[in-house]
Amino acid sequence: QVQLVESGGGLVQAGGSLRLSCTASGRTFNGDAMGWFRQAQGKEREFVARLRRGSTDYADSVKGRFTISRDNAKNTLYLQMNSLKPEDTAVYYCAASLQYCLGDLCYRDLKWYNYWGQGTQVTVSS
Repeated sequence: QVQLVESGGGLVQAGGSLRLSCTASGRTFNGDAMGWFRQAQGKEREFVARLRRGSTDYADSVKGRFTISRDNAKNTLYLQMNSLKPEDTAVYYCAASLQYCLGDLCYRDLKWYNYWGQGTQVTVSS
């Protein structure tokens, strides 16, 4: 049974940093796309960042502030979040895709992901 488990969320002041982790069990995703999405209260889930075979993609709203990375030995995906803003407040989800997307941009769409974690809350106070 495949599971993705996020951790590292919490309450932080604006300008602060957090590092989210997502540990996979049940299979490895070394060559697959993995991503982070977030969902603020009352809003739809949105793309944050994606990593696949060393290639990254970021939403414009987080570019330059967030960094996605992975440790294949630990089967863990990370999201380093710096210069946090109140508008970054949301539940953050990691996801893994078993599908191949030509050009990679389709990984911004959540329908391309097969597995999801349960989410971790990030709250940024002003």
